[in-house]
Amino acid sequence: MLAYSGRLETHRAAAAREDIVYHLVRPLTTLRLEVADDPPRRWLPRTPAMAAGLTGPIWTVQELRTTISLPAGNT
Repeated sequence: MLAYSGRLETHRAAAAREDIVYHLVRPLTTLRLEVADDPPRRWLPRTPAMAAGLTGPIWTVQELRTTISLPAGNT
């Protein structure tokens, strides 16, 4: 998190949002899988939640906004 939060509730909401985005939206190169049977595509991107078996596809930010409710104080 790169910003300063004046209120603890705002800080917690921003930290929760960043954790959710990191685990569900951002694929990490260290977690990708090599694809052997698809010549145009060498790597299969994965997020930490995908690597842990918690979700199937990579989520979009729009899916997060409509599915997961963040803690109170999120601005």
